[in-house]
Amino acid sequence: MPVLEQVLEKNPETVKVVFKHFPLKSHKYALKASLAALSAGNQGKFWPFHDRLFKSYNQLNDNKIRQIAKETGLNLDTFMKEWKDPSATERIRRDVQEGVKAGVRGTPTIFVNGQRLKDRSPDGFQIAIGKALEKKKNDD
Repeated sequence: MPVLEQVLEKNPETVKVVFKHFPLKSHKYALKASLAALSAGNQGKFWPFHDRLFKSYNQLNDNKIRQIAKETGLNLDTFMKEWKDPSATERIRRDVQEGVKAGVRGTPTIFVNGQRLKDRSPDGFQIAIGKALEKKKNDD
């Protein structure tokens, strides 16, 4: 089981995942992939689509994206229309701006309550979550 899923399973009441797009300029298909993931998310399939994208990161092209959309069970007409929607580019632009402000330089970058997580092992997550919960408790 991937680490993030382990963390969510262990902390169902205290952990919330917020995904921000940060398509790397060095990956010529990253922006299109981000746009496609947003479109999949509009049909409630962001994570399954995202996971397939990441597994195929070095094979991405328009045909591969459409294939992943089919495999994920998306309505292809809706998907294709939303994938090309210019307003989605604005959302990704905002995510990138936030990432740059936060010091993101690559992906994946993980934060726990605004603090960059360096140790992405299950134990590293738990330590960071514990510290964040303790701080919240002390602040209340």
